[in-house]
Amino acid sequence: MIFPDAFFADIRKITGSLDQVQVDTINRLLFAASHWPVGWLAYGFATAWHEARLKPIAEWGKGAGKPYGRPGKYADAQYGRGLVQLTWDANYEWADRALGLNGALLRDFDLALDPALATAILVKGMETGAFTGRKLASYLPGPEGMHRQFVNARRIINGTDRADLIADHAMKFQSAVRAGGWGCTRA
Repeated sequence: MIFPDAFFADIRKITGSLDQVQVDTINRLLFAASHWPVGWLAYGFATAWHEARLKPIAEWGKGAGKPYGRPGKYADAQYGRGLVQLTWDANYEWADRALGLNGALLRDFDLALDPALATAILVKGMETGAFTGRKLASYLPGPEGMHRQFVNARRIINGTDRADLIADHAMKFQSAVRAGGWGCTRA
């Protein structure tokens, strides 16, 4: 990020004030996704903002009344955790395997709340299509995204619920990422 002050000023237009956990999450995502183009990064931020307000959290209500709110085969309720709200045993299995955790996540789903793990789950999962079989490259083939592409990219995480709202956020995050000089090199 060449112009961090401009980047964070634009981010705050979306989020309002940021606490230290949110700033740390943003910086962690910038580092973990350093190879991502502007549009992918914008959509990653939009997803983390929509799902968790840029903080690794446990799902509000912890899945009460939903099938994934009950314990699964690992004796832990499968409700959403982290920045993408990882749900279901199969997704926890994928994350454990993909991140080389050797069963640690399966023994304690709350490890998905760890900031570094939550960020790695978001980056790797969105890149590879781990959550729904759909990945960033399928919807955002160019360096930047258009609103319609961001709407369709919601399928990476969770069907099309709130897709327009998240796309609006992505457009604003894309502007912030651009203002920060993402992908540019210093002259």
